[in-house]
Amino acid sequence: MANEKEKELELEEPGNKKKKMIIIIAAVVLLAGAGGGAFFFMGGDDPAPISEQVDGESGGGEEGETVKESASVSVGTAIYVPMPRAFRFNVPGAARDRFVEIRVQLLVRGGDNEETAKKHVPLIESTLLGVFSQSNADDLATSAGKASLKQRSLAAVQQEMRDVASEKVVEQVLFTGFVMQ
Repeated sequence: MANEKEKELELEEPGNKKKKMIIIIAAVVLLAGAGGGAFFFMGGDDPAPISEQVDGESGGGEEGETVKESASVSVGTAIYVPMPRAFRFNVPGAARDRFVEIRVQLLVRGGDNEETAKKHVPLIESTLLGVFSQSNADDLATSAGKASLKQRSLAAVQQEMRDVASEKVVEQVLFTGFVMQ
């Protein structure tokens, strides 16, 4: 009996070692594939900073310097400052008046501009409401009309901020919600 149990154990051990080896190899291949996939999707080459891209692309001269200056002005951490309330107003249309609700966020660069924008939220809200109320429903029904409204809003806000803070604080006015009924 003891000899039979030893023979069974001896016969089972080589098969178990083979199974263990296959499982270990499969686990190593799986982990290597997962690591490679993670590196491929999350890692890779970092893009060069904007100043290096501008220097490398320009062939010198005045045009390259202009691009470099404009790139250095807008470089910084993008911070989004939400307006506390949605803008709700009526606009006249050809057939009938429409009710519009627009949610707005401001794109600013850097912490100083964020603080300045937050400090002057009532002024910015007033300026935006003035621009929004000058529009009409027929223009706001088209994509071009919405883009035009964003541009006019940005120009008005930047002008007000230059008057108050002596610098262009807001880089973009973003519509995060737009409903017209």
